Amino acid sequence: MTDSTSNSEMYEEGKLAPDTDGLRGHQVIQSYLRSLDNSPGVYRMLGSAGDVLYVGKARSLKKRVSNYAKMSGHTARIGRMISATASMMFLTTRTETEALLLEQNLIKQLKPKYNVLLRDDKSFPNIVLTKEHDFPMIKKHRGRRSETGSYFGPFASAGAVNRTLNQLQKIFLLRNCTDSMFSTRTRPCLQYQIARCSGPCVGHISKQDYAQSVADAESFLKGKTTAIQEKLAAEMLQASEAMEFERAASLRDRIRALTHVQSTQGVNPQFVSEADVIALHMDGGQACVQVFFIRAHQNWGNRAYFPNTGTGADAPEILEAFIGQFYSTKQPPKQVLLSQNIENIDLVQQLLSDKLGKKVEVLVPLRGEKVELVANAMRNAKESLARRMAESATQAKLLKGLADAFDLKAPPSRVEIYDNSHIQGAHAVGAMVVAGKEGFEKSFYRKFNIKGTDITPGDDFGMMKEVLNRRFKRLLKEDPNRETNLWPDLLLIDGGAGQISAVAEILQELGVNDVPFIGVAKGEDRDAGKEEFHRPNRKVFALRRNDPVLYFIQRLRDEAHRFAIGTHRAKRAKAFTSTPLDEVAGVGAKRKKALLTHFGSAKAVSRAGLQDLCAVEGVSDALANIIYDFFHDKG
Repeated sequence: MTDSTSNSEMYEEGKLAPDTDGLRGHQVIQSYLRSLDNSPGVYRMLGSAGDVLYVGKARSLKKRVSNYAKMSGHTARIGRMISATASMMFLTTRTETEALLLEQNLIKQLKPKYNVLLRDDKSFPNIVLTKEHDFPMIKKHRGRRSETGSYFGPFASAGAVNRTLNQLQKIFLLRNCTDSMFSTRTRPCLQYQIARCSGPCVGHISKQDYAQSVADAESFLKGKTTAIQEKLAAEMLQASEAMEFERAASLRDRIRALTHVQSTQGVNPQFVSEADVIALHMDGGQACVQVFFIRAHQNWGNRAYFPNTGTGADAPEILEAFIGQFYSTKQPPKQVLLSQNIENIDLVQQLLSDKLGKKVEVLVPLRGEKVELVANAMRNAKESLARRMAESATQAKLLKGLADAFDLKAPPSRVEIYDNSHIQGAHAVGAMVVAGKEGFEKSFYRKFNIKGTDITPGDDFGMMKEVLNRRFKRLLKEDPNRETNLWPDLLLIDGGAGQISAVAEILQELGVNDVPFIGVAKGEDRDAGKEEFHRPNRKVFALRRNDPVLYFIQRLRDEAHRFAIGTHRAKRAKAFTSTPLDEVAGVGAKRKKALLTHFGSAKAVSRAGLQDLCAVEGVSDALANIIYDFFHDKG
């Protein structure tokens, strides 16, 4: 972005903004034109409460804003957006590519009502072959590529990675144990016994032979499967002729595993070595984008996305916005194959090329194998959207049934379900899961580490009070006017009369009197199907045993219970592995590992002298003093 502050930038700081009091829509947009120039940049359209309605980018801010100032020629969606606009904000950039990048970042951050928004932005797993050890390991990796090694991916899901790793271990017999476990082995582990590892930890394979297996695995992951298959077949024939029947049988099993991997990968293109295939299908105002990952001539899985369409954007806008947001946190491939054209294809191509560091082709294929790949992705997009719409219809029916069963004014759009988990008060956590029109919304799940020092261990009522108090205090602080969709329409609490009294007390203290809440208590014999429902100042009641709404509530409660238990177990496991070294400033995971490896335990570290601490790799004299003082200057 430019260093100098232009007039358009000054608007964002509120210094040169025109007087827009009382103006709305076209009039307020018109008032900005005289101070704008033809610089590229990003603009924001704001509602009367300061909420961001839309974020857009422009090659020329003045020309783009002048289009919005016109009284006619807009789609119904843009017309509604213009009518709701009470003010605007601007930020100039050096290039239109920078504007596109900034636009997508702001959309993800601000989530404007009229923008297309990618709701699921999880990272993808990869396979990594480590390179810092004489006997490299093969494993799943997710996140930043900080470890030295060869990375292969992305894979569409953890399941796809796990299946591939499972087969690769059968074929190439590479280890998957950690370096510390490898260094302490004195006899082969179970992986060796079931023919999933060649046993390098105990010398059952030479360094040279193991390196060859690593090279073969890399070749396979690069798509050179035919040569590997021929090599294994030749080795099997040689072993058979030498009457080494056990080795021949092992090689036969590895060839079968290799064939299985190839067959389960589905579409394996012959002429497309590296590409993402992206197809968009729309129906009934909803959209599905299907992405297939082609790497090394192999299909490494696919994933369906259902972006928010910005209250009715057209297909090219949805597809272009999806690409920008999708690759904002992911490395693009050499080719991106699209099901249809987008408006700024050259600009998007430049953005992806800049991110990859070399040319990326973005194209809509017209013939050959690439067309078949896009057609396959489109077919999957249609099927995925049809399933999604069917599930949404069922969910809508269940939410209406929930409203009817509990006398709610309308079917809830957001249901929050709460549960606690602990063992005799230890490692206590609260959990909140969210369900809505599209099922469980996992991006809104929240965990609460119970912090109250005045809570008696095991006091479920006190824990629930703390969780609800923290949840609604934050809501009141961040969205007091309830302008977002973060306020619940219904609370489901795992518990009976005691939990309901605790919730009522907290909500009354905070002045939240219009959010209904229900306690779901296990009934007679704690049997599923006999649940009782508690509401403030009303009789306890139950639903009939075969009521679909009852099954729905059970699913909601069970999901909250699953999330609470998982969070509790993670907290407990972390506590088991924590040491006093975690509290020492300057000691991160790497230095902690080095200290524990060198001394054997945290207790031994605490007893070590300065000279001994300095002898540990990665520990400087200054850090050695910090560690020594931490353990010896506490009184």
